[in-house]
Amino acid sequence: MWARVSPAPGHVLDLLHARMAEPFAPHVHDGFSIGACVEGLEMIRYRGRRHYAAPGSVVILEPGEAHTGGPSGGANFVYRVMYPAAELLGDGAARPPRFPEPVVMDPALAAEMRLVHAALSRVAQEGGPRGTGPLGAEPVGTALLGGEPVGTALLGGEPVGAEADELCQVGTEPMETESRLCWLFGELVRRHAAPAGPAGVLPGTGVLARRVMDRLADQLTGPPALAELAAEAGLSRYQLLRSFRVEVGMPPYAWLAQHRVARARVLLEQGHRPAEAATLTGFADQAHLTRWFRRVVGVTPGAYRNGVQDSRRPHR
Repeated sequence: MWARVSPAPGHVLDLLHARMAEPFAPHVHDGFSIGACVEGLEMIRYRGRRHYAAPGSVVILEPGEAHTGGPSGGANFVYRVMYPAAELLGDGAARPPRFPEPVVMDPALAAEMRLVHAALSRVAQEGGPRGTGPLGAEPVGTALLGGEPVGTALLGGEPVGAEADELCQVGTEPMETESRLCWLFGELVRRHAAPAGPAGVLPGTGVLARRVMDRLADQLTGPPALAELAAEAGLSRYQLLRSFRVEVGMPPYAWLAQHRVARARVLLEQGHRPAEAATLTGFADQAHLTRWFRRVVGVTPGAYRNGVQDSRRPHR
C-alpha cells in the first residue's frame, strides 16, 4: 500500500508497505527514506557498500543519495517505509540531520516505527481529516535513475493475526499520531544522527507541563495541535514532548485521553450513555472511548455505568 497523509500542519508524509521479490533499480529520493524491515532480509547498496537490514533494524537513507535495495538470499522481504522531508525529520534542528550509518540495529525504535506507520496508514485508508486514500504505488519525490522498480507487491494497510492485534493498539487521533511521529523522528535523530540531535529536556518543565495540561483540559473536545502548543512555548515539538514526558510520565495525548476518561466516568455515573459520554468528552466515537476506558479503568464504559447503577438500587 502507498498512501499520503498530513501528520502535522504544513507537512505531508508518504508511506509505503510492500513485499519485495526483486530489487529496485538505482534511484534517489528528494527527502529522507526511513524504513523498518518486518520480515525477511533486505540488501541495500548505498554509498558504495552493501548493507543488510533485518527485523529490529531501522534503515535511514539521506536525500539525494543514489541507492538500490532488494531481497537477500533469494527470499522476499516485507518492509514499511516513510519518506519525510528534511524539515519534518529535523524538527528543532538548525540543519538537516546527518546519519553516518544507513542501517542501525534498534529493535525498540523499529517496533515504534511499525506502530506509527500502521496508524498513519489507517488514517489514510479511513479517509480521515488528516489523510487521503492510497494514491498509487510509486512514492512522490522518487527519481529513478535506471528504470522502474520491479517485483513489488503492495500490501494492504492492515496485517492479520498477532501483528494486527499489536498494531491496532495505536490510535489515529490527530494529537496521538502527530506526537508519536514527532517522538519517533526525535529519538531517531537523538540516538543515531551525528552530531547530536535536538535539545532535550529544558528548565522549567513543571510550569510548562501545567500550562499544557490546563490548555488541554480547557479544550477537551477540540484540543490544539502539538505544533501549536510547541509554538506557544517557544520550543520544537520534540522538545515539548520530551519535557512533558519527563515531568508527567506520559505524552500529552495520553494525559488528554486519561483526563477525558475521568470526565467520562462522571458523566456515566450521572446516567449518560457511553455514546453520549464519548461525544461530550471529545472521543471520536464510543469505540474510541471504550479502548481508552478499558486501559485506564479495566472495564468497558457500559459495564462501569451498569455497576454504578446497580450499586444505587436499594437491596431487599
